[in-house]
Amino acid sequence: MSRVLNGIVAVCPDLGIGMNGNLPWHPVRLANEFAHFRKMTATSSAEGKQNVVIMGRKTWFSIPERNRPLSNRINIVLSRECKTPPAGAHHLASDFSSALRLVDTQLAETADQVWIIGGSSLYKELMETPGTIRLFVTRILKRFESDTFLPEISPDKYRLLPEFPGVPSGLQEENGIQYRFEVYESIQP
Repeated sequence: MSRVLNGIVAVCPDLGIGMNGNLPWHPVRLANEFAHFRKMTATSSAEGKQNVVIMGRKTWFSIPERNRPLSNRINIVLSRECKTPPAGAHHLASDFSSALRLVDTQLAETADQVWIIGGSSLYKELMETPGTIRLFVTRILKRFESDTFLPEISPDKYRLLPEFPGVPSGLQEENGIQYRFEVYESIQP
């Protein structure tokens, strides 16, 4: 089955997405930005189904334990080292393609939208996957030190959509940090 794959990420101007296992702007909380993440990843478009969030092991462990698994979503963790799903995770897959096979087979009846939520190598794999890819990007308009980065979003492969249902437009601001929501869609050859 050919499904749209969604990636969701917040990035600094230099495409930084993480620092020491946290978001670069940690400990500042961007509650509205986080609410946007939760709404986008948890709101299913099909009654009786749940969205799937796929993340790497480091991303899983970067989520505070009290918030794991991410509620109202099927949580798949990718790891080549773990033999069983980490405590609280619903499923374990050894790699991205195995996770997608799991969604299309074992979870076919219950899974709705698929959301990739990190980290860097998983975003890279998503962005190189054939088919329709949507990238939901929060552009943080303040520089923070980062040690983990999102791959460049190539204008040859992705176009910025003028708007997208449910995604606020215009400049947002919280705790002195300005940001804007952008949605990119892969350009089909």
